[in-house]
Amino acid sequence: MEWQDHGTVLAVRKYGETSVVVEVFTEGHGRHAAVVRGGVSRKMTPHLQPGGHISVTWKARLEDHLGSFVVEPIRSRAADVMNDALALEGLNTLAALLTSTLPEREPHAYLYAETMGLFDRLGTDPNWPLAYLHWEVSLLEELGFGLDLSACAVTGSPDDLAYVSPKSGRAVSRQGAGEWADRLLPLPQSLLGQSSLDYAEIIAGMTTTGHFIAKILAELSDKPLPQARARLLDRLAKKAAQAAPPF
Repeated sequence: MEWQDHGTVLAVRKYGETSVVVEVFTEGHGRHAAVVRGGVSRKMTPHLQPGGHISVTWKARLEDHLGSFVVEPIRSRAADVMNDALALEGLNTLAALLTSTLPEREPHAYLYAETMGLFDRLGTDPNWPLAYLHWEVSLLEELGFGLDLSACAVTGSPDDLAYVSPKSGRAVSRQGAGEWADRLLPLPQSLLGQSSLDYAEIIAGMTTTGHFIAKILAELSDKPLPQARARLLDRLAKKAAQAAPPF
């Protein structure tokens, strides 16, 4: 068995004395892991870092075997994020969420394209945190739990939407929420695609997307949200505090 593809490194773990198992999010084969012989060498290590864009040739005797990768580097993203703590946490969060949520060996063409675009914006485009929030919405859709933010689940009106139902993922207006408002999740303008870069709004949006991602993780593996995401939220909170007016 053999195929060739390209994608981004998500995780690396030691395998024996000189090899590593590398997880890659590939275009045509989804999240896929395989052994890289000699992966601990000085020549290979710089290319086998989360976020690194590589070309892989996978070989195995049978389709369900772990197999091995022959790796060719395409692009390292380390230089883009190394001196940007927020972008570095964004990269780590992307890798951790893809590793913990996506099923193995299933292609996700739309999410792949959006993910590669977001990886490329880290450390180079100051608006990437807003794109990251929209990426979490896309991740939920890919996992079968898309949010319905088109109209109020109670009144049917598309106006004055302010909340999201924690059960159904549907939008709720202020009027429709009534006395239940304090039990609902926030629906900031950033989730509706009607906001420029606003760190406080992004945090509010991630509160809502995080609720549903956590539910999916609990069902899949009984694991919590990755710690990298909590660190990203901490960094965003610091940005929000810096951007807030002094009075």
